[in-house]
Amino acid sequence: MKVTKEKIEERQAYLIVETDEADMTPALADATRRLAQKTTIPGFRKGKAPTNLIEKYVGKSTILEEAIDRMLPQVYEQALKEQEIEPYAQPNVEITQLEPLAFKATVPLFPVVELGDYKDIRLEPLKLEVTDERIEAVMEQLRHQYATWEPVERPVQFDDMITADILGEVDEKPYIRKVGAQTQVVKDSISPAPGFAEQVVGMNKDEEKEFTLTFPEDYLNKDVAGKEGHFKVKISEIKEEKLPDVNDELAAQIDEKFKTVADLREEIVTSLTSQAEENMRMDLEERVINVAIQQSKIEYPPVTVIVETDRIMNEQQRQLQAAGRAMEDYLKNIGKTEEQMRSDLEPIARKNIQASLVLGKIAEEETIEVTEEDIQNGLKNMVKNVPEEQRDMYMQILDTPQTRQSLSSSLKTRKTIERLTDIAKTADDKPKTPEPSYGEGAPPLADPGESPTKEEEQTNESTQ
Repeated sequence: MKVTKEKIEERQAYLIVETDEADMTPALADATRRLAQKTTIPGFRKGKAPTNLIEKYVGKSTILEEAIDRMLPQVYEQALKEQEIEPYAQPNVEITQLEPLAFKATVPLFPVVELGDYKDIRLEPLKLEVTDERIEAVMEQLRHQYATWEPVERPVQFDDMITADILGEVDEKPYIRKVGAQTQVVKDSISPAPGFAEQVVGMNKDEEKEFTLTFPEDYLNKDVAGKEGHFKVKISEIKEEKLPDVNDELAAQIDEKFKTVADLREEIVTSLTSQAEENMRMDLEERVINVAIQQSKIEYPPVTVIVETDRIMNEQQRQLQAAGRAMEDYLKNIGKTEEQMRSDLEPIARKNIQASLVLGKIAEEETIEVTEEDIQNGLKNMVKNVPEEQRDMYMQILDTPQTRQSLSSSLKTRKTIERLTDIAKTADDKPKTPEPSYGEGAPPLADPGESPTKEEEQTNESTQ
């Protein structure tokens, strides 16, 4: 057998493996014996027919295929040992010759990370203040949540709630069919079509109206993009929003623990402060990881991007299924194919891989460990919302090797990030670290589990 290592590129080893007749002869003989044990030949017991008759009966190509099926993994393993290669994942194999066997193998190698000066990273935490404007904005949101809707005898205005029959067709096919449906008339809304709300404004109760709207060429619902929609609307009721006054009565309505508006405002300030602190923490972590990645030299095989993209896609599908939706419908609604979505996710997958590799290397450098106490606390945190009398049972169910391994990995990552941010916040005379520029911003580390709300607005209205 001859093994040639052409090159190592992108953390992949490219091998050319060539066998000879001496390698093939025992493999073919072994394949013939195995086939003889499985093949019924008239006049002979299984395994007792002569070799030439077996070859004539099952065909030489079948024997060769059987031989290669067994031979290729063994030859590949032998080639790895000869070249002293430790594979990271399964190879991509291209058979170039059947007899004697020859093939090319692209072997993924383990990623390598050369860290930069992460101990010299110095960053200022983001300053987020709880302003009066933000407090008032939350208060206004609460007013809308506890508002009432009252019928009015006037033409429709923006933000009114109408009860209406809405029929719509595109290419003479049903696009929307709602009877007695309540719909809020929101300015510049793109559902059920751009311009629909503007057509409804000014209509009166019991009035009917027909109109035509053209969907934009870039409308995400490709089934109707660039086409005309014909709509017929009949309004049976118009209601306007009545906002409650900001007083003690509203505070008590929101939660009986609030005796006064002052109590409510204090709770809002506490909540906003907590959110601001969490946002500051997350922002600093994201920035310090970006700097650590930029400082490091990272190499990994392309297969890791495929695997991580698959993981994100599977997580997206799992969340959609939990919400009772199918991936096919989601892709249709956002106007993308699966390949387009995978392409969109690749930058996120690459960022996740880079962050994972850098944080893993820093964990080694800092000798970060996860203790049994950490694991137990993690398990307790997983069941904290379970009724107290059932927690021990759920703890036993969750306490498996797989859960422990997953928990240990996530806890080590969390400890590493905390260590890295502690370094970045160290007060000393070292200058602040220049931060990398990613144009419109670095891809997020988190998984994109939720559907894009702006894209999902442009969905095909179901017939009701």
